[in-house]
Amino acid sequence: MAERWTIGEFSRITHLSIRTLRRYHAQDLLVPAQVDPATGYRYYTPAQIRLALTIKRLRELDLPLADLHSFLQAESGGAGEAGRRAAQQIVAAHLRRLEDRLGRTQRAVQALRELFDPQAERTVSLEVLAPQRVLAVSLDVPPGADLSWYDTAMDDLDAAAGRRPVLPPGGRYEHTLFTDGHGRATVYLPAEAPLAPAAPATVKPLRLPERTAAVATHCGPHDDLDLTYAAIGSFTARHGLRSQNLVEEIYLVGPRDTDQPDRWRTLVAWLVDPDTGRSTA
Repeated sequence: MAERWTIGEFSRITHLSIRTLRRYHAQDLLVPAQVDPATGYRYYTPAQIRLALTIKRLRELDLPLADLHSFLQAESGGAGEAGRRAAQQIVAAHLRRLEDRLGRTQRAVQALRELFDPQAERTVSLEVLAPQRVLAVSLDVPPGADLSWYDTAMDDLDAAAGRRPVLPPGGRYEHTLFTDGHGRATVYLPAEAPLAPAAPATVKPLRLPERTAAVATHCGPHDDLDLTYAAIGSFTARHGLRSQNLVEEIYLVGPRDTDQPDRWRTLVAWLVDPDTGRSTA
């Protein structure tokens, strides 16, 4: 076997085009073993085959160039087992991102199939939610805020509750939180016991009144939660129900309970005027 190959020979062996090999060289991903200073001809060795094919696969998986450089440096930096572990971690992190993207793509496909199916319709009913005593954190969510406000509120509620409540947590949200990106939110945990003196100052006891709502149970991850909201909104419009500009979500099974999103269950209750609700019912 020849100890070195021209770029054309290496291209035939690896099924990487000459143009791609030149681009890999320009990007400092796959540097030829030798470059003739007089002619500029590139030469490769058998030991570079595995590296070339690895780079090809990682680029096909859209590993960013910066991460790919870090991977190559870690794998070939002479750091031994520690270097190999670092390289594997870079790839593993990217594979997790790809799996997450694949999951979102699959759920988007399922949502589109449902949208194009004239027979598909999510079940919505008119219900009366019983009064309930809860510990609550209420806040005004500012424009452009991420969901860290919810995590902070739940941390405060957990600290106030002391132990895990039997009943699931929930939240009451103004519609403007979804339409305008900001609005009033109240996150709560069911609790009959009085509020402990050492509870965070953000937590207050609250009694949720009896309320009438158009209700649906959303199954699975929240990627297609908009379809459940659309079904409920259509139901309220079809039955002439007057919205109270509040929606309540109760997280029957959620990330606090399982790391399997397919098992999540979220009850969505679109609060409506009780008079129109009862007359429709």
